[in-house]
Amino acid sequence: MKLLLDTHIILWSVSFPEKLSSSVLDELKKDSNELWFSPISAWEIFLLAEKGRIILKPPFSECIRDIIRELSLTEAPVNYDVAIRSRIISLPHQDPADRFLAATALVYGLKLVTSDERLIECNDLPVLANK
Repeated sequence: MKLLLDTHIILWSVSFPEKLSSSVLDELKKDSNELWFSPISAWEIFLLAEKGRIILKPPFSECIRDIIRELSLTEAPVNYDVAIRSRIISLPHQDPADRFLAATALVYGLKLVTSDERLIECNDLPVLANK
């Protein structure tokens, strides 16, 4: 299975694994599964650090690279198709990061791993819910 990790799932995986459900933890640990990230998550992590909502040692870019390496994540680049899909996807809100993550999952054929109820409830989006 190809799994796109939502930003909070990435952060919890490295710092608070107890926040992950047993079913999500099992899927993240399976060698047969591919773990993916969107550059939008790197952007979100950087913003959270700038705002003091999470603590990363400067330079933030190195910390983010370390997280990506530690989790063996594959990048799902933001491209034209993702940008267009982010605007036409049916979501109950306009959060740009969520729209890009959802569009990335759809364009690349990935299942989004998230705890975000608004994304979990989206019928057109393949989701592995962290509940």
